[in-house]
Amino acid sequence: MVKQNPKIEISDLKVRYDDVHAINGISFDILENEIFGIIGPAQSGKTTLLKVINRTIDFSPEARVTGRVKVDGKDVMRVGNVYALRRKIGMVSPLPVGLPLSIYDNVAFAPRMAGIRERSQLDELVEKCLHQAALWDEVKDRLHSLGTKLSGGQQQRLTIARALSHEPEILCLDEFSIAIDPVTTMKIEDVLKQLRSKMTVILVTNLVQQARRLADRTAFMMNGELVEVGSNDVIFSDNPANRKTYEYVNGIFG
Repeated sequence: MVKQNPKIEISDLKVRYDDVHAINGISFDILENEIFGIIGPAQSGKTTLLKVINRTIDFSPEARVTGRVKVDGKDVMRVGNVYALRRKIGMVSPLPVGLPLSIYDNVAFAPRMAGIRERSQLDELVEKCLHQAALWDEVKDRLHSLGTKLSGGQQQRLTIARALSHEPEILCLDEFSIAIDPVTTMKIEDVLKQLRSKMTVILVTNLVQQARRLADRTAFMMNGELVEVGSNDVIFSDNPANRKTYEYVNGIFG
């Protein structure tokens, strides 16, 4: 078995918003080219963790972060170019947030901001990202229509295409399927399985079975604490390391 290297190293991470402690000293690694699931009840610190990883925690001035999160060995809270870090880490939010632009321009926006101007290069990149998001066949004949006119599921896939447009090394998905139908959810899940070979995927989900289907390893968080992290064979077995894990994944509470 080939040993995978850590892509992200989390060490004694603590985050509080004023007097509210969102994360209380968690430590674990996320490996290169794995789908890493994060499950747990509301207010477990899952979304806050993603915000620290890509430094959107900066938009919360009341947040205080201690401990370390390293991406490729570099402390994200100490990087000089936060914009380069965010290009490296794509983010997909629970609800699709489309730019008030055409489908084409939604995907081409980040590459243009990065300096790509050649039309043929943009065309190729837009088509590639829409293919990766399983959306190309549905929109290829109306690329210059408003992205906001798409259905909810299509808009979420457009959001994924936009996140992929700057060719990230890490893709973070925060409850991506909360507002879309099961058929679209399965399409996106198939996309994520294919992306595993190209990048590290972090999947925050309240759907236990989704983490079970997709993830290589899963972390269970509760009340800002890391209860357990391990392979899915262990986390979703009848004998995980912590009884709380068994109770949560089996719907006894949550």
